[in-house]
Amino acid sequence: MREEIINTAFHNKERLKESNVIQTIKDTIDDLDKGIVRIAERNGDIWQVNQWAKQAILLYFSLCKMKTMRFGDFEFYDKIPLKQDFETLGIRVVPPAFIRYGSFVQRSVVVMPSYINIGAYVDEGTMVDTWATVGSCAQIGKHVHLSGGVGIGGVLEPVMAEPVIIEDNCFIGSRCIVVEGVRVCEGAVLGANTTITQSTKIIDVSGSEPIEYKGIVPANSVVIPGSFSKSFPAGNYNVNCALIIGKRKDSTDKKTSLNDALRDFSIPV
Repeated sequence: MREEIINTAFHNKERLKESNVIQTIKDTIDDLDKGIVRIAERNGDIWQVNQWAKQAILLYFSLCKMKTMRFGDFEFYDKIPLKQDFETLGIRVVPPAFIRYGSFVQRSVVVMPSYINIGAYVDEGTMVDTWATVGSCAQIGKHVHLSGGVGIGGVLEPVMAEPVIIEDNCFIGSRCIVVEGVRVCEGAVLGANTTITQSTKIIDVSGSEPIEYKGIVPANSVVIPGSFSKSFPAGNYNVNCALIIGKRKDSTDKKTSLNDALRDFSIPV
C-alpha cells in the first residue's frame, strides 16, 4: 500500500497536496532513519533496490522548505535536518561529523569528522574515518573501515540505479573512490587511491591468466591501483584500472587476515 501511494505520487505531483500522501512520505523517511526501510536489501547473493524508497526521498525534498539551522556556532541553510541524539543511538560521532536525517547508522559505529547522506545505511562496528563521505543511498556493511578521505558515491536518480554497496568486513584504503553502483563484496581490501567506477576494468592478475570484472570486486580480493595501455588517435596512453593481486584468507580472523594482506602485498592504506 505504501509503495503504491509513493509510486503514484512520484508520477503525479498533484498528489503531494493530499495529507495521507504527505504523511506516507514522512513515515518512509523516518523508517529509513531508523533502519526499518532500506534502499537496497540483500536476498542471498542478490541485492534488490527498493525504487519506491528512493522515490520517497525525492518527494521528501519537494515537501521540505529551505530554512536556517543552527548548532552552536555552526549555521546551515538547507531542507533536510541533521540526525541527533547520538548517545541514545549508541553512535560515537566526533565533531564536526554530520549525519543527515533519513540515513541509518547502527549502534557501535564510529564516525570521525565526515559526512553521511540521506538514504545511506551504515551497519554495526564500522569506522567512517576522517573526511570520508558516504553518499546518498550507499549501503555499508558490518565491521567495514572507510579510511581517511574515502569517497563512496551516492545515487538518487534514476531511481532504478543501484547504490554503491560495501559488504561486511571490507577495508577501503585512504583516498579510495567507489562510485556508480559498484559492489565491493565481503572481505575485500582496496589499497590507497584505488578508484572504481562501472567502467573501470578490475583485473585479477594473481593467476597465470588475467580475469576481468566490471562493477564488482569479488569477495576477499586484495586490490591496488593499476593501469593498462590503450590506443587513441593521438597515440597510446595509460588508462587507470584496478588490479586484484591476491586474496584474504577465509580461515583467519578478519583483523588478522587484513594485517596479513597488507604485509604480504605491501599495500599502502
